[in-house]
Amino acid sequence: MSTEKNQTISSTKDLARTLGKKELTGIAIGQIIGAGIMSMMGVAIGMTGRSANMAFMLSAVFTMCTAFPSIFITSCIRMRGGFYTQAAIFGGDKFAGYYAVVYFITNMSLAMYALSFAEYAIALIPGVPVKVVALLVGTLFFILNFFGVDLMAKIQNLLVVVLILALSMFAVFGIPQVNFAEYFSNADGLFLTNGIGGFLTATAYLGFATGGATVILGVSAECKNPTKDIPFVIIATTFGVAVLYGFVATVASGVLPTESVMNQPLTLVAQKILPTPLYIFFIVGGAMFALATTLNSQIMSATKPIMQCCEDGWYPTSLAALSKYKTPYKILAIFYVILVVPIVLDLAISQISAIVQILGYVNNLILTTTAMKLPTMFPEAWEKSQFKVPVGVFKALMCLTDVVILIQFSFMFASLTFQLIAFNVATMVVGFAYSFWRYGSGKAKPTISYEMA
Repeated sequence: MSTEKNQTISSTKDLARTLGKKELTGIAIGQIIGAGIMSMMGVAIGMTGRSANMAFMLSAVFTMCTAFPSIFITSCIRMRGGFYTQAAIFGGDKFAGYYAVVYFITNMSLAMYALSFAEYAIALIPGVPVKVVALLVGTLFFILNFFGVDLMAKIQNLLVVVLILALSMFAVFGIPQVNFAEYFSNADGLFLTNGIGGFLTATAYLGFATGGATVILGVSAECKNPTKDIPFVIIATTFGVAVLYGFVATVASGVLPTESVMNQPLTLVAQKILPTPLYIFFIVGGAMFALATTLNSQIMSATKPIMQCCEDGWYPTSLAALSKYKTPYKILAIFYVILVVPIVLDLAISQISAIVQILGYVNNLILTTTAMKLPTMFPEAWEKSQFKVPVGVFKALMCLTDVVILIQFSFMFASLTFQLIAFNVATMVVGFAYSFWRYGSGKAKPTISYEMA
């Protein structure tokens, strides 16, 4: 094969397998702790008052339910294209083609993280242009990711250590100032503020805050031991972060009068409980690093499914060309555009979140339902899996996951405007139309992108 061809055609098999449990943990925690805890805490308190801490914990349980398919599947096989590979294996070729299209739209959340970062920067530098800061931080992380996943995993772990330290500091300084004698009382009507309905709405809303660990499926091709490490990291990080969230939520809703922190950012309480130097550290190391690590995690994982899409013919193979650092630089450039456009168009964070979550719920519902084929499609790998359970139990867990997704979807869908609903529907129609056209043309020829453990 000529040198020129080597530069234009690549495969997920060409990626360096350098990520171990420590690196995966950093990526997962960085993805979970982000816009959710920083931007959604005040909104959750507005929905359910001081019971926001319990809403976070229940949301983590729901999140774990939705992660069941990922845990079982990744314990059996390496999926080099992440969720795209799962879509192809269990959903079929045409669903894989659809997923290849909507995957780009679901990554509009990159813009949301950059914008949230910029909004917290205002707390330190009042008057700084939000757009400019969002574009600068997004540009910085895309440039850094060009130099390879190994370097970025090391930077990610460092950022995550500082992030956890900042949030733990918030909890340690705040917990002694919470009046627990009155905290769980509803005498003032501010515990379970809007009843069970408000509590469950907050729980569904916080799915974006407690989810994220499954992002590491996107770097399966770069893992040393994916079938052992990925399931463990998903479980450990989801529940570990949920406990930390519970403490943070207790402080956020229990130090100042509850009505004064409804729909307010964490900075309001942080300024009350922390000395000025530690408050600045919290803004930078907590709020800003939380969003930076989430942005970085998503950039690291987003390109590999598209690489596999290129190998399978959904997009030109030359699009997946690798740099000398083993990074798909052309695909990185496309995701950079996906980050820039919503910022330039002045889309609100809530609008971006709604688009991303609705498409995500639809995709997850199909992925979960089709995943029931796992024991019959991979009987030998299923027998060796560390999470093997009776097939009936496995299918029951998949049904439970479907129910949880439908509950979360229904609460989120009820809050959408007609325009957002129309955009989501149009995106799905375009996705399937492109899939059928590309597959019918003979250009899309899906390959085997999984490996047995």
